[in-house]
Amino acid sequence: MTTQAELTPGKRVRITQRVPRQSGEMSITVEGTVVSVGQGKTGSWFAHGKDNKVWLDRVELRKDDGERVVMNLDQFSSVDVVG
Repeated sequence: MTTQAELTPGKRVRITQRVPRQSGEMSITVEGTVVSVGQGKTGSWFAHGKDNKVWLDRVELRKDDGERVVMNLDQFSSVDVVG
């Protein structure tokens, strides 16, 4: 598993996000090239964090077909370098 510090633009990665549910677990996997990595704030006003927002770790990927995907990383995400 790759840490966020190892994610750099230009690396090809596969990110799998799991969503635990009472009825079972669902997951989504996206593979692509890292465009950017950083933190982004949500519109949450009740968080009492920096700027009174919740800050999320985000990765923007460019898939092979050119589509751009922004994924929020959390404890249920796994990131693997491909290749």
